[in-house]
Amino acid sequence: MKKPKWVVKKEQDKRAAANETVWLFGLHAVRDALLNPRRVKQRLVLTRNAADRLGDAVGHFEGTPEICDPRKFAAPLDPQSVHQGAALEVKPLDWGAFDEVVLTGEGTPRLVLLDRVTDPHNVGAILRSAEVFGASAVIGTQRGSAPETGALAKTASGALERQPYLRVRNLADTIMHLQNMGFVVLGLDGAADQSIDAVMPDIRDRPVALVFGAEGPGLRDKTKETCDQLVKIDFAGAFGSLNVSNAAAVALYASRPA
Repeated sequence: MKKPKWVVKKEQDKRAAANETVWLFGLHAVRDALLNPRRVKQRLVLTRNAADRLGDAVGHFEGTPEICDPRKFAAPLDPQSVHQGAALEVKPLDWGAFDEVVLTGEGTPRLVLLDRVTDPHNVGAILRSAEVFGASAVIGTQRGSAPETGALAKTASGALERQPYLRVRNLADTIMHLQNMGFVVLGLDGAADQSIDAVMPDIRDRPVALVFGAEGPGLRDKTKETCDQLVKIDFAGAFGSLNVSNAAAVALYASRPA
């Protein structure tokens, strides 16, 4: 019996995901990945200077590093990548079951959800803030958010190895699932009537998920409709705007548990 096309496509996607690898680059990103026991590491390319600077971390690579001339760097990276003489081919991280990840950590959970935030530098910066403020996870969509890449990892400066970054198929469905788990879901929108500071006192002891949209278009209408409430960040003047990664840092600080 011939398999339906959707079954064949699903199997092909699963095989492709199993074979997917990512090239991380830069001393911080490579060092933290080498030291992460969760990482499946496949190929390590270094200049002699980078190998010396990484020191004992190189010993966590189960294999022989490739030492190359900095003028003929062997890793298949974009020529504009600032690799600092270090590149590591890895498998994307598997953080485990969604429900378990979002409830990990100490205290009342905080989550960051991203609605079409595609810039890897913004996502990397958000991962750093999420780690600093103790968020359980950063959650994007499989097709509408920045994937795990070397540029994202370098901007995250090691946070990608410690801060769960999950990608889901449908953001609205995920929001509703979190609501059923007891999360209050706040969408950040500059046109909202209330500020995040005004609503947090009543919900500070509850699990909270913060949703951020792409710069420019912001949250999609479906996302706005699904959130429990829309909130804004107050500005000192009559008008103000923040880069999405800066907005995430401010909102995470404002929503920190008591």
